[in-house]
Amino acid sequence: VNYAKPTTEYLEQAKIRNGLDFVTQHIARPNNENDLEIYRIAVDEWDKGKRLNYATLPPRLIKHNNTKSFTNRFQVVNGQGVSHTVVAHIAMDGHYYIHPDKKQNRSITVREAARIQSFPDDYFFEGSRTAAFKQIGNAVPPLMAEKIAEKIKEMI
Repeated sequence: VNYAKPTTEYLEQAKIRNGLDFVTQHIARPNNENDLEIYRIAVDEWDKGKRLNYATLPPRLIKHNNTKSFTNRFQVVNGQGVSHTVVAHIAMDGHYYIHPDKKQNRSITVREAARIQSFPDDYFFEGSRTAAFKQIGNAVPPLMAEKIAEKIKEMI
């Protein structure tokens, strides 16, 4: 897929695009209608500066009884600032990683998760989409690894 937008300062500084003019692994996973409706509500709340509380959803959308432990199960990724951490559970479902653009109404793609974790666009994750999400969630972000390595080098 060719890039739809010009590069940004963050993409330049983090070397995300790495000179490429296309992106791979940028296909969203399918979701059922129930989840898509929850995603719409979550983004609506996010746009009002609030987070969705699972227990406050319409009863027809609540699919398990434990509404006390799952209050933050559906979260929108901050598209304009620092994102919450990508963890390996993203391999199971994308509910904790909802794309902030209501028109797209989906969870984030492998490539978007990789970018959040500072992987450059020329890094290809082997295996299925689930395996790729798990690799990203279990990885030390490359920019963090670089900073840790610099500090270790200073100490040696």
